[in-house]
Amino acid sequence: MLRLTVSTEEYLMIGNDIKIVFLGGSKNHTRVMLDVPKEVNVVRSKVLEERTVDPEEKKKLSHYYAVPELPAKYRKKKNHS
Repeated sequence: MLRLTVSTEEYLMIGNDIKIVFLGGSKNHTRVMLDVPKEVNVVRSKVLEERTVDPEEKKKLSHYYAVPELPAKYRKKKNHS
């Protein structure tokens, strides 16, 4: 697993044909844009969870949680002018 901190409008390339662009957001939401070939299936985790009926299969789905507060050494310093 790779954890990154990115700025608005930065992007990640996966291979030569998948681009993930980070568009910004608010405290609880992040907007991303995915540029992927039509052959690649992209599904939100929420949809996968809703489609999965079997409790055992639901347990196998990956779950990721946001870090509630970053340590001070990782926070951006704010300029107060």
